[in-house]
Amino acid sequence: MAKSYAGKALTGLGLLTLPWGVLASDLGETLAQQGNDQGAQACVSCHGADGSGNAAAGFPRLAGLDAAYLAKQLEDFQSDARNQPVMNPIAQGLSAEEIEAVAGYYGDMPAPESAGQGTDASEDVLARGEAIAERGMWDKGVPACTSCHGPDGRGVGEAFPTIAGQHAGYITSQIEAWQSGQRSNDPNRLMAEVAERMTDEEAEAAAAYFASLPAPGSQE
Repeated sequence: MAKSYAGKALTGLGLLTLPWGVLASDLGETLAQQGNDQGAQACVSCHGADGSGNAAAGFPRLAGLDAAYLAKQLEDFQSDARNQPVMNPIAQGLSAEEIEAVAGYYGDMPAPESAGQGTDASEDVLARGEAIAERGMWDKGVPACTSCHGPDGRGVGEAFPTIAGQHAGYITSQIEAWQSGQRSNDPNRLMAEVAERMTDEEAEAAAAYFASLPAPGSQE
């Protein structure tokens, strides 16, 4: 989020110029809570008041994700570089300023304490998932998930999102989207090539493992 001050005073209102970060935060909250009149519905209607998402409906947790990553995804939804029937029209109703504001709003929002408690997978499945996440499957050309997504899946900038504490079903659905070619906005096809080498069982195990980890900030 930009930290510079607004370029001009709010003339006619008798108000002092406010930091852009403050204005953007207010705009981000308004968009999240109310949407706008250009076709972008309120984010909370799908992603929840606390940004925790909805596991059963397939809506991911947004709270605590990297703001630059969220902005990039919204831009990709807007341009159809990422195809998702629900999100494409919503993103197309947002201006560039609104994208930055709402992405910053969720990036600043702490992950809920419930993040990381969203799996009932067995110990065997979690152990298999941990092995894939931490060591990969080099015989199949699958690197450790943490080599891109960072230690414990905590994310690395705008290219590799936090997957710790994300819903297992959502993680699995995205692996399937890369496998089918429905999603193709990953850097240098890294995720697509990894996903294509994973079985459904392996994908579900890795997803369950990351879903069992606390999201950054949720228990800190």
